[in-house]
Amino acid sequence: MASDNKSKIKQLARQIKKNPGDSFSKFALALEFQKQEEYKNARILFEDILESDPEYIGVYYHLGKLYELHDRLEDARKMYQQGIPKAKKMNKKRTQSELEEALFNVKIEIEEQ
Repeated sequence: MASDNKSKIKQLARQIKKNPGDSFSKFALALEFQKQEEYKNARILFEDILESDPEYIGVYYHLGKLYELHDRLEDARKMYQQGIPKAKKMNKKRTQSELEEALFNVKIEIEEQ
């Protein structure tokens, strides 16, 4: 199983090398890194997508969750807040709902600190 994930990572990395602007492959690779608990690599890719393709709506939720995992609650809050209007504009109701729920939960966590 682990070697299967490693080959997936290599395949995605090759794809990105061929097409550095491929947000979909970067996103998939970041998710694979997360599965392997290679959080720094995942964060770098998510942040790269955010910078180069801010309309890639899925990045807001996943980067926010990664920030939460590392106790960067204010950063997570900002991610969710930035993603909500984008999801709304793109009529991505499910994504908008997930971001709103994540924002609600992270605000509670911040208040409890």
